[in-house]
Amino acid sequence: MLRPAPPRALRLGNKWIWLGAGALLTPFVIVAGVTAVALGMSSSVTAQVQQSLQPGTVPTAYVGLIEQAATTCSTLSAPLLAAQFYQESGFNPKAVSSTGAMGITQFEPGTWTTWASPNDGDGKENPYNPADEIPAAGRYDCALARQLTKIPGDPVSNMLAAYNAGPGAVIDADGIPHIEQTENYVKNIKALEKAFAAPTGTVAVSAVAVEAIKFAYDRLGTPYLYGGTGTAAENGEFDCSGLTQAAYASAGVTLPRVAAEQWYAGPHVPRDQLQPGDLVFFATNTSDPSTIEHVGIYVGGGAMIDSPHTGSVIRFDPIEGFNPSYIGAVRPYATVPQWPVATGLATPSASAGG
Repeated sequence: MLRPAPPRALRLGNKWIWLGAGALLTPFVIVAGVTAVALGMSSSVTAQVQQSLQPGTVPTAYVGLIEQAATTCSTLSAPLLAAQFYQESGFNPKAVSSTGAMGITQFEPGTWTTWASPNDGDGKENPYNPADEIPAAGRYDCALARQLTKIPGDPVSNMLAAYNAGPGAVIDADGIPHIEQTENYVKNIKALEKAFAAPTGTVAVSAVAVEAIKFAYDRLGTPYLYGGTGTAAENGEFDCSGLTQAAYASAGVTLPRVAAEQWYAGPHVPRDQLQPGDLVFFATNTSDPSTIEHVGIYVGGGAMIDSPHTGSVIRFDPIEGFNPSYIGAVRPYATVPQWPVATGLATPSASAGG
């Protein structure tokens, strides 16, 4: 089966982009290169600093609040709190759960009355004001950690379980209670923490990148379809995040549906560490992850495979100069959290991808 050539726009662009993408036109070259990198690295060289946030992962208005709350006790870190609040509400300060839990940290009304304080200086205790709620959540987390110091197991996991199910349930179970929601809550946040932490060393190569790239490569030339996920009814057509989701699903990894959520599907990778298989993201405001509009699969040479927009096809595109602007990259987990993670939000629509 003949493979389609890169689109004219790429062939007539900068020479270095043409040469970089042209070298990727043979799938054997792509697969061999990715495999060689994967064999040459191991998880032992992965390093994450759990005390600092990766820029661009948290809405700017909440960064300082989260970093300050993380200093409340040694059990906390800014990435851990960010993961917890993303799990709770998707950073939505107006979120309300089916049980009446409120705001970005999803305090239950009864718990809020105990831990509330008007931290923003307006004299009010407002559970829908992150300036009041985030410091309160930090204090509550730390109080739970202190209460559970004699419980065996991981102190962070026990603290998170208590935030979800109550400290009594953790004490009675002598650890994380066998409640599916609570077990998933702890598992998700511990995994998501890596997505919010700024890396300080080499991030481990994804073991599933080869299969994901092969899937996308085999679909070069396929027309773009807004909201497309590649089903038979859609003639196997995709939008941007539908393609990346399906590519990683072919390797056994479940990604969320939309690009803005895929931004949290693994640790973030510095640009000088990009490897084939990484997800590369583009946003209208590179300081606000909620403005992410596009995602592709990096293949090396400064190029990605992506499904750009209506009227286009799955193709190679350069990441430099792409519109909207490059905001960063993610190396998907071999096993990612359950999606959607935000308990305070409705499931995003399937057509909200790039």
